[in-house]
Amino acid sequence: MSSEKHLFRIQFIANGERYELYVREVCQGSMFGFIEIGNFVWDTHTSLVLDPSHEKLKDEFADVTRTYVPMHSVLRIDEVKKQGTSKITALSDKVAAFPTPIYTPKNTFK
Repeated sequence: MSSEKHLFRIQFIANGERYELYVREVCQGSMFGFIEIGNFVWDTHTSLVLDPSHEKLKDEFADVTRTYVPMHSVLRIDEVKKQGTSKITALSDKVAAFPTPIYTPKNTFK
């Protein structure tokens, strides 16, 4: 099966927002601790109504052929049959940062 047939939806957190992108290539990559994604698939709008978050994503990744996402920022990777709309959504205040530091220094100022 050709790799061009595969379509992946990747969701990750960056800059306090949840990104959802559609790509054709996902791999562990050569940099330790990073997921490599490439060959972005953008929605071709046939209607007059445009999604501002989709347009923001297209602008952000306009000249990018491949990007590396820290492994701990990835929420989910799905292989899908049909493309949806790429989007950015704001995280609520109830979402905790992950991972938390393993070492927490003791407070010596008492």
